[in-house]
Amino acid sequence: MRLIVKYKDKFRLNLFVDWLINMVEYALILTIVSLVFKETIQIDSSYFGLWGLVVAVIIYLLNKTVKPIIVWLTLPITGLTMGLFYPFVNVIILKLTDLILGSHFEVNGIWMTLLVAILISTMNILIEKLIVEPLIRKEG
Repeated sequence: MRLIVKYKDKFRLNLFVDWLINMVEYALILTIVSLVFKETIQIDSSYFGLWGLVVAVIIYLLNKTVKPIIVWLTLPITGLTMGLFYPFVNVIILKLTDLILGSHFEVNGIWMTLLVAILISTMNILIEKLIVEPLIRKEG
């Protein structure tokens, strides 16, 4: 299995590797935040942390499917606020995940949800700049 694949004259990460990196990232952030802020973010710890993985998978799937639609729909308000509204798109994704999983994943409070959304966005940028881009440059 190759880490980097060529797609339409452009190099990118293998889809499985991209998925794996995102799963580890989401699970790490959500676990740390749920341990530090127990009142606001709660992940069901039954089944040896299976729900943490389920949360990460659902967030990943929503980011790949629903998020582009939400970004497109909120483009005017994001433009008016000069990009300050964009983290609230991740808040919407987290709230959708909360809605889907019910009592297994609960997010209480808009400000803590916004903090988690900003942490996820920051981690996405760091992973892209520190891991993905160097791998692609090395291959390309």
